[in-house]
Amino acid sequence: MNLGAAIKTCRKLRGLTQSKLAELSDVSVSHLCLIEKNKRDPSIAMVESISKALGTPLSVLIFLAAEKEEISELKEDQLDTLSTGILELMDGTRKQQSLF
Repeated sequence: MNLGAAIKTCRKLRGLTQSKLAELSDVSVSHLCLIEKNKRDPSIAMVESISKALGTPLSVLIFLAAEKEEISELKEDQLDTLSTGILELMDGTRKQQSLF
């Protein structure tokens, strides 16, 4: 699971700095930075707080963080369609690349 990359991607799509997301989610900037680099594992409560601050459902954030092997029951084209669609909805564009 690459939760850090999913958080960073969602944060950037929302136009938030690390500082602003940290403030909104009541996490220190340094801790958020370490989470985004996958050097710290946040608690479920912290991930929930970050997802709320991002305006992204927790389940969507977890899906975007999943590695291909973790959701192998889906075909690659299904993964691409789902992740691209989610990112496009978040960004409001049709240009996003899949996370998978």
